[in-house]
Amino acid sequence: MDMSVNGMVNASLALQQHQLSSDVQTSVLKKSLDGQAEQMTTLMSSVDTMPKLATEGLVGTRINTTA
Repeated sequence: MDMSVNGMVNASLALQQHQLSSDVQTSVLKKSLDGQAEQMTTLMSSVDTMPKLATEGLVGTRINTTA
């Protein structure tokens, strides 16, 4: 019976170690995704959503003809 108790303790410790490793990996992934989301938000906010009309030439000075 002593061997089964040791086996259970070892299994429990292995599961705890695995859980800790998984928690660390999840935390790193979450920080990475949050950083990427912040960068994308900054990038998207810097993009001008309305194209400018042409100021010279025969095409596009009165109606925006860009597709």
